[in-house]
Amino acid sequence: MSVSAPPSTAPATASSAAPTAAELLDFVRRSAADRELIASLPLDPEGRTWVRLAGPGGSEAWLIGWPPGSGTGWHDHAESIGAFLTAAGTLRENSLAVRLPTDGWKTLELSEDVDRERELTRGEGRAFGRNHVHEVLNESTAEHAISVHAYYPPLPRIRRYSRTGEVLRLESVERPEDWQ
Repeated sequence: MSVSAPPSTAPATASSAAPTAAELLDFVRRSAADRELIASLPLDPEGRTWVRLAGPGGSEAWLIGWPPGSGTGWHDHAESIGAFLTAAGTLRENSLAVRLPTDGWKTLELSEDVDRERELTRGEGRAFGRNHVHEVLNESTAEHAISVHAYYPPLPRIRRYSRTGEVLRLESVERPEDWQ
């Protein structure tokens, strides 16, 4: 379920240059601290909800509601850098500490030491670079989570993966028209 809303009231960066990952993290931190903005997100017990926000410096930003037991599945944000921060509840991020080839492959065997796991409670977040492969989960059985995300440049595509043990398989490539 998506919902349209006015742009975020969080201040944008003053620079007209492309925002850095640190600036995106600062934006999501300020946006997540806006209790009125967070409370404005309608929550659905069946699926994720989202509202598009006006991100800094032409970035793409989203406020996302996560019902209990929901998640993204393994994916990356292609050439975009990004940041996200938990505004309510707890999210888990599983990620890969490895640089993957950007194109021309369908299946990769990962080494045993590439998995990273983070638990992000209210006020905790992270920035990430290009081609960052991860999944985000709300593992709670009873509580919604809410997070703020920002990407620059605006997402040109999202690559979705499946994972069985140490094997990562490219399943699909989505473009903006697929999720807006």
